[in-house]
Amino acid sequence: LIFSGIIVALSGGFIMLWLYGQPWFLDGTLAGINLRDLFQVKTINLSVAVWVGFIALFGVATDDGVLISTYIKQLQDKLKPKTVKEVRALVLEAGSKRVRPAVMTTATTIIALIPVLTSNGKGSDIMVPMAIPLFGGMTIAVLTMFVVPVLYSMWQEAKVKKELKKQNV
Repeated sequence: LIFSGIIVALSGGFIMLWLYGQPWFLDGTLAGINLRDLFQVKTINLSVAVWVGFIALFGVATDDGVLISTYIKQLQDKLKPKTVKEVRALVLEAGSKRVRPAVMTTATTIIALIPVLTSNGKGSDIMVPMAIPLFGGMTIAVLTMFVVPVLYSMWQEAKVKKELKKQNV
């Protein structure tokens, strides 16, 4: 459950790689600067640099899932929910309290990648392809804040229902 954010982030990384190969992506100007030139938009082949970017993405994306699920587990151990309604309330409370740290992690990563994506000096031919999956994955990883609590809630609800069924039999 904690690592479900990796799947979400992986899809975001591949979506961004696909977008970079599209002729219409970032086709415009901002303050007289061509956005395709600024962000070096061109077809990106899967290379070692791209895969290193995915590995870094997996590490950062896992952090959001760990943040949220750890707090859910702490609340669960403390409150010991007995009904589905209590499980849902617990997950909602944990999710709402951990949104800010998760958003801060994601936002700082995305903001930190903008200078890398716009670089054009020495080493940019390696760094830009490495940053593209990270940027796309972290942009989509915002969904992790919803996916992890929902999956955790489904899992805990199934356990509670099974326990209630045992008690009724």
